[in-house]
Amino acid sequence: MRELASTPNPEARALLAEVSVGLTVAQAVAAPKLFQLRHRLGETVLTKLLVVVLRAFMDSLRVPDKPDAADILELADTLAHTYTHDSLKDIILALKEARTNGTKFYQSLDVSTLYRLIAEYFTRKAAYLENRHLDQKATGASTQAADVKLLGDTAPRMLENVAQQIPADHPNAEALRQKLTITKAREARGLITPQEAEQQRAEVRKATERKPRKSWQASPEAQQLIDKRHRAENAHLMEKYRP
Repeated sequence: MRELASTPNPEARALLAEVSVGLTVAQAVAAPKLFQLRHRLGETVLTKLLVVVLRAFMDSLRVPDKPDAADILELADTLAHTYTHDSLKDIILALKEARTNGTKFYQSLDVSTLYRLIAEYFTRKAAYLENRHLDQKATGASTQAADVKLLGDTAPRMLENVAQQIPADHPNAEALRQKLTITKAREARGLITPQEAEQQRAEVRKATERKPRKSWQASPEAQQLIDKRHRAENAHLMEKYRP
């Protein structure tokens, strides 16, 4: 680990440069967190990864005065235990932004400056997460409002359809359905007003209400006579209002 912190590694630097190309805060947020890497790879491997990232950053800066191997090891250990719920890509992006945002190091780079640059990145990340949360909340609220409006528009029709449903076991089910059909046809042709149509539908709804008693149903013979009479009445009405 000491060798990693003290020896330049062009291959590791090239690999990190490749990882950092196009890297965004959103990608860093989605990447595995440091505590997850510690659990999966172990404490030593996690520290080594941070040492490689920090060493590659030092090598990318052309300043004569830089932190030594001991400083890098200490900083890596501190980052591993400070930003446990952030990702390795967060650290890579923080150092990339420190290098590309025009930070002036004035021929020297000390550990306190690195701490500050990384902390500034996480301040920006916190603002990003807050804004994203507010955007998601606003989007969710607008979607919910649209759903509520849609429900408000369709609910009366849904309730009306439910209210007009006729129980299959109703003794006059067929006649009541035909009456609703006739009412709809007469309203569409302008033979009755919407108010009259609604009154007729209300009569059908009222007719579907049954009192809870066992003897309400007609006998089979009586039911046949009722159905025959209703069919005759409906046939007469259909013939009368046929286009």
